[in-house]
Amino acid sequence: MINQLKYLLVLLAVAFLGGCQENPDPSSEEIQQIKTQMASGQWVISKFIDSGKDETSDFAGFVFVFNSSGVLSAKKGSLEYIGTWSITNSSGKNNSQGNDDSQDDLDFNIFFNLTNEFEDLNDDWDILTHTSTKIELTDVSGGDGSVDYLTFIKN
Repeated sequence: MINQLKYLLVLLAVAFLGGCQENPDPSSEEIQQIKTQMASGQWVISKFIDSGKDETSDFAGFVFVFNSSGVLSAKKGSLEYIGTWSITNSSGKNNSQGNDDSQDDLDFNIFFNLTNEFEDLNDDWDILTHTSTKIELTDVSGGDGSVDYLTFIKN
């Protein structure tokens, strides 16, 4: 009887401990999926609305390559700009400190260390939608509340 009780307690402990394992962050799978999608092929900007003004033509002819290492290149003929990109989970950021992100979203981060039109792309964009051929991004300005839109499509 005591051996059966010990056996039952061991089974219960194993079942309990097995059930206490942390679940992987579901957004980490989505982050990896988006990184894989973006790192395959070349992309162009099909829409860029900056504070209500359509500035898509500023990037006409530029082809963007999102390298899996986080390097971002934009090339048009012999002209090439190099920047960085990443995708992060902004869940848990403190919105009371002026952060415009919701509590549970992914950010598509772009940074070019430039002082031309590419500077306008620098942001932690919220991902609206993504497929293997298109990603739609948005950002609400912390200053005046205007909404910017950026869409890349596979070239």
